[in-house]
Amino acid sequence: MTSRALILIAVFALLVLALSVPLRGWLSQRAEVAALRADIAASSERIEQLQTELGRWSDPAYIATEARRRLHFVLPGEIGYVTISSDGRSAEAALSEAAAQVPRGWHSLVWESIERADGTPLAATDPIS
Repeated sequence: MTSRALILIAVFALLVLALSVPLRGWLSQRAEVAALRADIAASSERIEQLQTELGRWSDPAYIATEARRRLHFVLPGEIGYVTISSDGRSAEAALSEAAAQVPRGWHSLVWESIERADGTPLAATDPIS
């Protein structure tokens, strides 16, 4: 190799090294801008949903329906019934609590079996232990 080739390789290496830091910063900023734009889009969608819901609350029929559903209001002359589960809660509360519980995936069951095998204690909320 000639000295010109070595100098050319060294200059090229220094150029790559000098440009790598600003390029990495530029790419990270572009990723951050994309994430912020996605955040703005999600926030705008949520604002539209809330404005739609706010518009519903100006309708007296919607207010009456929600009062009947949430507060168990009944009109004069009607008889209201509330179903009670075996533990004393309303059936609606029991169903909403059951719907809120997300089924666990296979990976969490495998991890728990590994923890059990290692002898580390499980979480206090685990019904198995």
